[in-house]
Amino acid sequence: MAAHMKTTIVCLTALVLAPAAAPAATASLIPQPVSVEMRPGAFRLQAGTAIVAPPGVAEARQVAGYLASVLAAPTGWQLKVSESTYPLLRRNAIVLGLSGQSPAPVQPEGYELVVTQRGVRIQSPTPAGLFYGVQTLLQLLPPEIESQTRREAAWTVPCVHIVDYPRFAWRGMMLDVSRHFFTKEFVKQYIDRMARYKMNVFHWHLTDDNGWRIEIKGLPQLTQVGAWRVPRLAKWGTREAPREGEAATDGGFYTQDDIREVVAYARQRFVTVVPEIEMPGHSLAALAAYPELSCTGGPFQVNPGSNFYEKVDNAFCPGNEKTFEFIDKVFSEVAPLFPSEYVHIGGDECFKGFWKACAKCQRRMADEHLSNVEELQSYLVRRAEKILESKGKKLIGWDEILEGGLAPNAAVMSWRGMEGGIAAAKMNHQVVMTPTNFVYLDYYQGDPSLEPSTFGRLLLSTCYRFEPTPEGVDPKFILGGQGNLWTESVPTPRHAEYMTWPRGFALAEVFWSPKASRNWDDFASRVEMQFQRLDAAQVNYARTMYDVTLTGVRDVAGKPAVRMSTELTGCDIYYTFDGTNPDSFTAKYSGEPVAIPGDASVVKAIAWRGGRASGRVVTLAARDLTARLERQ
Repeated sequence: MAAHMKTTIVCLTALVLAPAAAPAATASLIPQPVSVEMRPGAFRLQAGTAIVAPPGVAEARQVAGYLASVLAAPTGWQLKVSESTYPLLRRNAIVLGLSGQSPAPVQPEGYELVVTQRGVRIQSPTPAGLFYGVQTLLQLLPPEIESQTRREAAWTVPCVHIVDYPRFAWRGMMLDVSRHFFTKEFVKQYIDRMARYKMNVFHWHLTDDNGWRIEIKGLPQLTQVGAWRVPRLAKWGTREAPREGEAATDGGFYTQDDIREVVAYARQRFVTVVPEIEMPGHSLAALAAYPELSCTGGPFQVNPGSNFYEKVDNAFCPGNEKTFEFIDKVFSEVAPLFPSEYVHIGGDECFKGFWKACAKCQRRMADEHLSNVEELQSYLVRRAEKILESKGKKLIGWDEILEGGLAPNAAVMSWRGMEGGIAAAKMNHQVVMTPTNFVYLDYYQGDPSLEPSTFGRLLLSTCYRFEPTPEGVDPKFILGGQGNLWTESVPTPRHAEYMTWPRGFALAEVFWSPKASRNWDDFASRVEMQFQRLDAAQVNYARTMYDVTLTGVRDVAGKPAVRMSTELTGCDIYYTFDGTNPDSFTAKYSGEPVAIPGDASVVKAIAWRGGRASGRVVTLAARDLTARLERQ
């Protein structure tokens, strides 16, 4: 991992001010900085504004060039970038300065941003901190700054003094490109948007049952066979299995040159790319290419989203020495492509039933004195760790790698709640918290009747409540947290954006900002302002925080009733049971559950805010609402 990812978070001393919630809201920044002091006046960006970088520091010059390129498209100006040791605040200039030129934050990713009517100064100990200061500066400009085409706007920045630094070192987002393949162009766009909100780890889920997406030159069948499956459109998990002779035409993969391009692009934005190569389970795409690595010998086909778990062997055989030769070949090519300190090996949801009936696995267990198949998985993980360490990498995996004994130096990504992470931290292992109930971005964002079909529910406000450091755990073992976008139900780039934003805003703030400054109402108002920026950038996003959620309950008499709620405060809810669309002239929800009339076939509801409709009309058949009640 990049050097700035390893640094222990330390507090600022003289420059640190108490977190200031109200002024930050005035600036509508996400994530909220540690300290914001709004001042009178504004700086006007002009065609002649200079961008000045410290001399002789390539990464700092790169940050200056990045800023110039972002400003160029919407303003139409090619601002001059120069290097100078000129005084830190200079008329009509944006000056980037490294520590030693003036007082600056001591945290490596921290920065100080000063805007006066004369000019702008960003000061940091590192180029990474300069980059994050630039992201804040961009958010202080009008929303049109996000446009990729020239726009007319008042290019002014309010005068402000900001001191800022992150709470956690690992501020991640994961994108699953196995279930659905996304082009390298979209992957770069996704990284760009992450970086705009100061996230710094891109976890790239490159292999799974449904597609192998990274070129391994020594194992060409992985992409010739494993990257392709038969096309299907039905709901994931209900899709028809491949028919005999059916062509596998759906898929794709990244060449090693593609990987290098994406990694370099991310590095310029101070984002570390962590690859994931799944093992021992979730490996059907690899086994379709090399069936001899399984317990049962195949033949196998890349799964298109049909129900196969526990029916088809999808795990590497730990009793077969060829499995470890395969792992070594893969890691020999993966390790040099990624500067990341870590390589993720998955380790989750491995069905071990075929191991129990496998003579090679049973022989391995006897030879290694392993008492159960959980210890057999741990044996595989430990050997994988040694292979990675021989190539200069550390192993990280999902919390199932704890079962059967944790590899000596492994880090744990805790997804099945916080318990696995707590256990690993108490064993002095590094942990990234990524529990399903707070960070799984493939879940519903609002009422399921309004959202594309998926597996669970995760509201924006729930993401915002996430606390990565559990009580009773030494914070030094919590690297940070991560949002995960699994893509079984995410087939397109536009929908990937929709599922990420604005929940990605909430996680960005959780991972960066001081815990004490968190305030839902203030955050929600800043999200509304950020929507204007996403509009200008033509990024798709969800507006579900404006919608009504319908919950089946029972009233005091025990009869079916409906509770109506919104995430935002200050909303009025109007509803009907007669099939007509509600508005401010129909019944108003009082806050107490409303009994469902016996002959009502449908309930409809809408939220109003600020004197107008704010969300969509939620429509739900009364029988479906009752069914929700029965499932509780």
